[in-house]
Amino acid sequence: MFTIGYTESQGRQILTYPIGRYNVGDKMKFEARCRTTAMGIMPHRNIDRALELALALDIPFWPQLPRVSLFEDMYVQASEGFPGIYVDTATGKITLDTARFIEELAAYSEKMTDPTAFRLTPEYSVVYHRFMEGPLGEYVAIRGQQIGPVSFGFKVVDENNRPIIYNDELRTILFDFMQRKANAQYQELREKNANAFVWLDEPGLGWVFSGMTGYHDIQARQDYVSFIRGIEGPRALHLCANVNLPYLLDLGIEILSFDAYQIEIMPRDYSGAIAEFLARDGIISWGIVPVDSFSMSIETPTSLAKRLSGYWEVIAANSVATARQLAEQALIAPARCCLKDIGQVGAPGERTDKQAKKTGQVPGREEQLVEKAFTFLADISRILTKRYQL
Repeated sequence: MFTIGYTESQGRQILTYPIGRYNVGDKMKFEARCRTTAMGIMPHRNIDRALELALALDIPFWPQLPRVSLFEDMYVQASEGFPGIYVDTATGKITLDTARFIEELAAYSEKMTDPTAFRLTPEYSVVYHRFMEGPLGEYVAIRGQQIGPVSFGFKVVDENNRPIIYNDELRTILFDFMQRKANAQYQELREKNANAFVWLDEPGLGWVFSGMTGYHDIQARQDYVSFIRGIEGPRALHLCANVNLPYLLDLGIEILSFDAYQIEIMPRDYSGAIAEFLARDGIISWGIVPVDSFSMSIETPTSLAKRLSGYWEVIAANSVATARQLAEQALIAPARCCLKDIGQVGAPGERTDKQAKKTGQVPGREEQLVEKAFTFLADISRILTKRYQL
């Protein structure tokens, strides 16, 4: 499955293997039908409360809580086991030492065939293991998440402060590593629920269109199509950055989650690509509920359901898809995570004294915003389910 080679000109070991070797993605066995889910990252400091909220959704997920611990951060979690990685626990910066990477490469190659070597350990996420202890088989589906290789490659830099995504040899190993990590998580989740899936958080795929980066959209597409082929289970992608929907829908995925609130007006040119994706039984998770205080102060579940229906009507008017089909193959979610309130307009409302006593903490602004957004999800789902007779 892989070989260790040696190049005299570079004087170091090179690991080579075929990306996309699995090609065993499982078909989705659940219907979306405007069910609710949400992003993995939450601002909560109380693990019990975060799990309670996540498990109240139709498709629950394990929360990533970076305010609880640095090791609950999605980038730090994904770095576990990657050769040459150093995490500065004081600053949270993740770097790759090239010399250390070369030293550790042979040992890393020896464990590549062991899926357990790529699992998320309790040291790197207490919350994940708490989630896995629950009765997860009763849900229509459950979801995990992991930072994707493009975003990780932009974030992590070498000793020269150069993103590792720019290093061709490192990038090949990075994509394979993230593939194995995602598959290990999927296998664990599937033991709890047959309809499990893991989506890849990839804000980096919104950056590849910038002329300021040394890794462009054409190369990213080539790498990602091969990478996705090797993902086990339903292949899912999440972006909360600006999106190019036709580009993303053509990467070989089966589920796309994105910030739909930000687009405001659905481009008619997207309609054909969306209709084709739905014809392949794809599911779109529409991030329609904002999580900043300004937007939340002017929106209601009714207004947001109307906005989303408006998107669907544009697509239906410009393609073979129908609005009801869009609803049938839709999930409803918040627009993005909320670790910082970018709106800064008042408080979204107080929780009851009973709730505060239960958690032992007074919720912060961001926690309140997220909790209000979660209540909106259920209301929007009911409105759309009734409207489209699901």
